[in-house]
Amino acid sequence: MKVRKAVIPAAGLGTRLLPATKAVPKEMLPILDKPAIQYIVEEAVEAGIEEILIITNRGKDAIENHFDISYELEKHLEEKNNQEMLEMLKPISKMAKIYFIRQQSPNGLGHAVGMAKEFIKDEPFAVLLGDDLFYHEEQNCLKSLIDIYDREKKSVFALMQVPLADVSKYGIISGNKVEENLYNVKGLIEKPSPMEAPTNLAVIGRYVFTSKIFEMIEETKPGKGGEIQLTDAMYKLLAFQGMYGYIFDGKRYDTGNLLGYLKTIVDYALRREDISESFKEFLKEKI
Repeated sequence: MKVRKAVIPAAGLGTRLLPATKAVPKEMLPILDKPAIQYIVEEAVEAGIEEILIITNRGKDAIENHFDISYELEKHLEEKNNQEMLEMLKPISKMAKIYFIRQQSPNGLGHAVGMAKEFIKDEPFAVLLGDDLFYHEEQNCLKSLIDIYDREKKSVFALMQVPLADVSKYGIISGNKVEENLYNVKGLIEKPSPMEAPTNLAVIGRYVFTSKIFEMIEETKPGKGGEIQLTDAMYKLLAFQGMYGYIFDGKRYDTGNLLGYLKTIVDYALRREDISESFKEFLKEKI
């Protein structure tokens, strides 16, 4: 089957960015003039995704509002003959068919993905984490994963190499390299210590799964932090179908912490043609 559906878990509480995220969902914090989650939806659509389910929680209505039509605002812009802004706003509500469901309590990433079972049914699907942005001049990360799935018919997810001191922040794989940047995954461990880690290859926020993952999630008991870990369900899936890990040869941004958020804004500003030169001069003056 074609990968045409995606799930975006966006139910996290955003505690690493408090107090900004007390009333504003972390996924709605702006990266320049767009909220972070819009970049993620755009990546999915560019990769060929047609339908998207966003997992939210109470207090994240702003995400739904952003992807809805804003009649009052569009009418105001029409009356002011502001065509440039209209052309920027109108496509947002038409990018894909976007649906929403709430995770009523923070039971973990595995639980959030499991809530998409009825939406996905028996199709392969993508998962894009709401904290992670990916940039490459030519390469769409999710599209690369979908291409590998189309060829191998097995679940596949993105990897990056991290310093050994940082492995305790990620799910870490063991496996065999089968071609450039592609690994046949043999094992997964969630947030190991540097002594426990089999490699420094970390799982990052882009996945393509077969629907078998839902069965594995249902069988997974709460793990670290008392939550149902997606990594634990992925480990179970290995025994049935095998899995691939793909090293993304680009830039990954963690917008869920303050330093990562600032780095994201700086890099995106430096790539924006209309402001990059002025911003460079500002940075030079400050430094």
